[in-house]
Amino acid sequence: MERSLRRWGKYGWAGLAIGIALTLGASRQTVEAQSVEVAYASLWQSASFPVENFQAYTGRFGEPRPNGRGGTRPHLGLDIAAPEGSYIRNWWGGRVIEVSDDSACGTSVVIASGSYIHIYCHMMGRVELINGQRAMVDRAGGVVIPEGQVIQTGQRIGRIGMTGRTTGPHLHWGMRYNEQWIDPGAILQAMYSSQSISRR
Repeated sequence: MERSLRRWGKYGWAGLAIGIALTLGASRQTVEAQSVEVAYASLWQSASFPVENFQAYTGRFGEPRPNGRGGTRPHLGLDIAAPEGSYIRNWWGGRVIEVSDDSACGTSVVIASGSYIHIYCHMMGRVELINGQRAMVDRAGGVVIPEGQVIQTGQRIGRIGMTGRTTGPHLHWGMRYNEQWIDPGAILQAMYSSQSISRR
C-alpha cells in the first residue's frame, strides 16, 4: 500500500484518494468515475483522530532512527505529542489482539480492524492478569483493555505516557495493512480531507 500511495500521491489530494481506494480493492474505472468527495467520505469519514490535546507531530514515518548498533533503521510509525495523561482514542473499530509492557514500545495496545493492524505505544499503565486474561490497566485513567475485547471507533483506550524507550510524552502510532507497514500520516491526511468535505 505504501508504494501505491507514493505513486498516486504525486497527483495531490485527488491522487491520494484514488490510490487509497484502489489499494483497498476498488476497480480503477469505478474510482475514477466517482468524485474525490465520495471516495474520501466512504473510506474515512467515521475514523477517529487518536490523541486528545494534540500538540505536534514529533516523529514522522520513515525517518532514520538509531538502531542501537551504530546504524539506523526507518521509523515505523507516527509520533504524536500531547500532555502526559491525555487520552488516546481508537482510530477504527476492531478487536484487541495484544497488550504488552515489556518492550521499547512500553505499555501498548494492538488492535485489528480487518486488514489493518494499529499499534499504540508508550501509554500509561501496565499489563495485568485479570481472571486469567491479560489486560492493559490504567486505573488512574479509568481504563482497562483486555485482549479479545471489541473496541469501538473513538473509544478511549489509554493515556499518553512515557513508558518504554521515549524522550517525552507522546503516542507512537504504528499501522500495518496486509502485514506491510504504512504511513499513518497518509491516513490522517485522507481523514482530514474527508471530514472537511462532509462538513460543507
